[in-house]
Amino acid sequence: MENKEKIFLTDEEKTGKPRDLFFIWFAANMGILGIVYGALIIGYGLSFTQSILIAILGPLSFLLVGYASLAGRDTGAITFILSRAAYGFKGNHIPALIGWAGQVGWLSVNVSTGTLTLLALFSAFGISTNNLLILISLVIFAGLIVASSLFSHETLVSIQTFFTYVFGALTLLVILMLIPETDWNSLFAMSSGPWLTGFFPALAFVIVGTGLTWTNASADYSRFQKRSNKSSAIIGNVTFGAFIPLFVIISTGILLATAAPELANAENPILLISEILPEWMTIIYLFAALGGLTPMCFIGLKSSRLIMSTFNLAIKESTAITIHAVIITLIPLYVLIVSKDFLGYFEAFLGILGIGLAAWVSIFMVDYIFLRRKQGYDPKLLEDVRYNSINIGGVVSWIAGVIVGLIFTIFINSSFDMLVTFIISGGLYYITNVHRNKQQLQEGEKCQKNNT
Repeated sequence: MENKEKIFLTDEEKTGKPRDLFFIWFAANMGILGIVYGALIIGYGLSFTQSILIAILGPLSFLLVGYASLAGRDTGAITFILSRAAYGFKGNHIPALIGWAGQVGWLSVNVSTGTLTLLALFSAFGISTNNLLILISLVIFAGLIVASSLFSHETLVSIQTFFTYVFGALTLLVILMLIPETDWNSLFAMSSGPWLTGFFPALAFVIVGTGLTWTNASADYSRFQKRSNKSSAIIGNVTFGAFIPLFVIISTGILLATAAPELANAENPILLISEILPEWMTIIYLFAALGGLTPMCFIGLKSSRLIMSTFNLAIKESTAITIHAVIITLIPLYVLIVSKDFLGYFEAFLGILGIGLAAWVSIFMVDYIFLRRKQGYDPKLLEDVRYNSINIGGVVSWIAGVIVGLIFTIFINSSFDMLVTFIISGGLYYITNVHRNKQQLQEGEKCQKNNT
């Protein structure tokens, strides 16, 4: 696996600039799937003002990614290696497995969307969709993503920058063509929906689909940043690199939902959007959609492989890539041919993922803010399984938060499940680890004073 024996990058290897993170996260979030987000937001029965507010607040969840990126800059280590400090070497396997499943799940969603886009492209040339064509499209797109495993970090930054300029411009052109299709009278006539049962569930949906999902990859790319790079520059470039495309594309989906109300339930939403556009724009739109999806998949595959490396499995890199290739082929194959319910799978996946990630990121952030930011990461916490096998406080805090979150979801049917999970896990970890650590330091200082 990549850097299996080497946990920290040296200062000589940390040559990145904050603007590199802007391009990485901009390119990773300009996928056309954001338009479907906008349509789904309208489906919660919200007004135009409420929907736009979600399009603002949801992507701002990348502030979490930006702040968590500081741990990568400080150490030069990947996210789930740093997570060992809070959970222990073996205890970290539990949240890391959730993080890996989340990345692979997202990768499968994006490969499914890329396959749908290729099918729409074939349809534009008069080729009808059938199961064989679905299989061919899936193999083509998944094969392209698997080939990206050969990219170095420098190559990845260059590619993300290229996609940001070229396909970002094409996506903007498509959006400008879609806006005139908006039924403005219907849009402003929509009445406000309930805040507790409409607004907050929709906001939680967007947060999980944007910033929260990517927190488990935050340090994977910021670890190449120079130690001298300002914290504000890193947080700002990460946050706004993701916010700008997400806000624009989700807002377009909100506007477009009036022209195509069936968009939120379409079997192939990509094809439906192409049918709304003028005929001469269809090919440009589909290429822009492919260009927006591809970089998302590139960093998704890289991050999932990095998370897998933290399990210390005795497997070759080629085997790890093969495992990912099989998964991101079989899941879309089932979704597109057997179930034929892409959006249903997508929503269910986000619902399950959100609680586990909310618990993990809360503990990770509390650990970094109150302990590691000042004390640093002791290499023994991350490298020595005998020294830091399981941090009971971290593992119990994560499990407790997840259980409470599931209770809120299943039995109470509350939209505050992730918020409660975040508070419970972070609060318990502060009590069991941060507060105890501070008491131990104070006792140690007293002993030193008494000895002197």
